[in-house]
This record gives sequence, C-alpha cells and structure tokens, in this order.
Amino acid sequence: MLVRQISISNVNKKERFDNHSLNRYFGSLNCKISHHRKEFAMKKWILILMGFCLIPILVQAKHHAAKETQNWPHLRGPNVNGLVDTGNPPVEWSEDTNIRWKVKIPGTGHATPIIWGDKIFVQTAVKTDKTVEVAQTARKPLPTHIYHFKLLALDRKSGDVVWEKTVREALPHEGTHKTANYAATSGVTDGEHLYAFFGSWGLYCFDFDGNLKWDKDLGDMRVAGSFGEGSSPTIHGNTLIINWDHQGNSFIVALDKRTGEEIWRTARRERTTWTTPIVVEHKGTQQIIVGASGKTRSYDLKTGDVLWECAGLGSNVIPTAVYADGIVYVTSGHRDPAMQAISLDKAKGDITGTDAILWTVTGNYTPYVSSPLLSGNNIYSMRKTSNILFCFNAKTGEMVFGPERLQGLNRIYAPLVGTSDRIYLAGLAGMTFVIKNGSEFEVLAKNKLDEGTGASPIIAGDELYLRGSEHLYCIAAN
Repeated sequence: MLVRQISISNVNKKERFDNHSLNRYFGSLNCKISHHRKEFAMKKWILILMGFCLIPILVQAKHHAAKETQNWPHLRGPNVNGLVDTGNPPVEWSEDTNIRWKVKIPGTGHATPIIWGDKIFVQTAVKTDKTVEVAQTARKPLPTHIYHFKLLALDRKSGDVVWEKTVREALPHEGTHKTANYAATSGVTDGEHLYAFFGSWGLYCFDFDGNLKWDKDLGDMRVAGSFGEGSSPTIHGNTLIINWDHQGNSFIVALDKRTGEEIWRTARRERTTWTTPIVVEHKGTQQIIVGASGKTRSYDLKTGDVLWECAGLGSNVIPTAVYADGIVYVTSGHRDPAMQAISLDKAKGDITGTDAILWTVTGNYTPYVSSPLLSGNNIYSMRKTSNILFCFNAKTGEMVFGPERLQGLNRIYAPLVGTSDRIYLAGLAGMTFVIKNGSEFEVLAKNKLDEGTGASPIIAGDELYLRGSEHLYCIAAN
C-alpha cells in the first residue's frame, strides 16, 4: 500500500522514472522491508531463546519452593507461621497404621525438632544419677540432679542416630512447671548450620556433621513462678535474634550467626514472657516483632531501635505472632486474654489506642500456650489450653465459627500447623485432630497415639512428625 501511494503521487507530478531509478528506488525500499523482516525475525528468535532459558529457571524455582516445604527450619516452620505451601501428610494414623518409624529419644523435651535435608535435629535434657546437695530455700523445690543437655542428629529415612553431642553438663538453677522441662526451647537452622538453643544452658552452633563452630552463654534466666523457659531464637539473613524476658534485666539481642558476636542489645521493660520473636519486611524495613505483657514492640533489625509499640495484651505472653499482608497478629491467653490485629502501614511510635489497631478480640477466645494459625482470611485460635476452637476473620476480627469442642483433645500446648486444605491440632493426652482448613468447621479425623506432644507438629512434604513424651514419630503413608 505504501509503494502504491508513493507511485501515484509521483505520476501525478509527472516525474520521469527510468529503469535505473526504479531499480534504485524499489531496491532501497525492498532493502528496508527486508531489514525490518530480519529484525523482527531476530527479535522473535531472541524471545524464543529467552523462553527456553527461563524454563530451567522456573523449574529450579519450583523445585526450590518444593524443597523448602520439605524442611522445617524454625519452631513455626518454613514460613514462620505454622503453614506450609505444599504437603500431603496422612490424615489418619495410629500406633499400628501409617507409622514409618518410631524412635526413642533419651531424656525429656518440648523443643520442636528441626528438619533440613536428610537430617532431623532433636534437643533434649537427660537427668543423670549425679546429685548435688542444695539448700531448699525457694518456694518451689530446687533441682538436685545434674542434667546432660544433648543434641541428636537423626537420619530422616530411618530415624537412626547419626551423631549425638552433649553440649553441657549442669545443675539447673531453678525448677520448672510440672508440664515443662529443661529442653523446651527450640533451635533454628539456615540450611548450613544448626543453632541449638537451651536458654540458660547456652546457644551452640554446629555444622551438619556435628562439629561445634561456636557457643555463647547468655546467663541464667529467672522465670516467673519457676515455670521453665520457652522462648526460641529466630534467624534472618546473617542475624540471630533472641528475646530474653525474665524476672531480671530483660533484653533482646542480635547475634552474628557466623561468629556468635553481639551486633546489638536493647533493654526491655518487661517481665517473663515465653514468646518467640518474628522478623517481617514491610515497605523496605526489616523489623523484629515480639509480644509482651507490657507492650508489643517492633525493633529495627539492623540497629535494635524501637520502631513502634502497643499495649493491650494480658500477662504471661506465650503465643508467637503471625503476619501476612501488612498486618501482624499478637496474642495472649492468661489474665486479660486478647488478640490484636496491627496494621504496619500505620504503626509508628506508641500506637496504643490508635487506628493502627485494626481490631481487638478480648475474652476467652485465645490460646494460653499454643500459637494461632493464620491461613488466608481465617485465623484459628484455641481457648487457653482447652479443646475449644474458634475461627476469626483475619480482616475484620468477626467470628467465622466457634466455639467448637474437639472431644478427646486435651491440654493444648503445641502450636497449630496446617496445609492449604487441613489443620493439625495436637494435645498432651496423645490425641491429634485433623480438621478442614476453611470457613466451615469439619472434623476430618481423630488420631490417638500412646504419647502426647507439647512440641509443634511438623509437616515436611508428605510426612508428619510428632514428638511424644518419649519417642519421635514419623507419620507417613505405608
């Protein structure tokens, strides 16, 4: 069409074209068209080649995501919230069904096992026959037996012990609650090292072959009521974060994971809490969020400076916060129980009583020890340590369903965990409920084992791990 228009225009002007002129003119035009065709073809091939190049990258990314869900690197799992992106562990099991292996663990512990690759790391405290005479002046009896604080590495396929290390031999400086023990704090891994945390009995960095790289003693924690310790570390990048709230000089500390050296330490005006800090990144700022009886606070990951704070929780804060879509949810379940949804967009300075608090639920709707589970628009919450379950709308705080009694499930200390379609709730009496993950309450299964669990259930691919009072169970389809 372009050639025709040009030709007509030139004829009307009665311009003379000889063969040479025509050849030169159309030859030049053909060269331009040919050039554009070649350029288009080249771009097309570049796009095709880019597509082929992206295929392995996308496959690798998908494989990486799948690999991450095969691991359990933190007390609250790969997403630090109890929810896994993919996974299909059994819905039903018993002592005789869908048990791949069951391994005796020496000593006692509520520490959640940490899984990476083909290894499972288990912390435990073993009471020995060695005794020490102790003047019993405290309100609660002081321990008299020496304990061995141990870290075990198990083979994931068989449950066999790969290596075992006694990291410390010590006489505990105070007692615990009758349901607690001296290995209630969990470790954490970055996929290269295991950071075993025993609270008052030290922090230890091991490689996966069992070689100690460094250790650190943070002192003796003085826990309210001698109830025992429970706060676990969190890792983000090269930084380990430990919250140390007790009946003394409380603080939060950031350590260099490579050396154990302190990066910063910030004093906290708090008494004993058992909650574990989480790290979130919001609008370019990496912040540590940790609940407390006085005030929930956010700290700058790099400096330890307080970014914002908010009052409103009750005493004895134990549940770990959960986060999604710019909103953090903090919970307490003892005296003055409460759950708050806080908008990080509006959080700056002291936000107590401001519109940064999107909603608050008060009353007997929140867990005392276990942590809630956030999945999509639903947040699931137990009543104290009972078998009463509630589900709230995460955006509005309105109740979706509840109270629902899970008959046979008693003393809920373990955090709630789940997949996209189901939730696992485990108790100290040996019962685990599996319910539908959704806005309508539905029990999928009730499963009874000989031992209960206070540690978090672990979902790793198609396997479920439960730490009982004496054994670690690997639950998988036969």
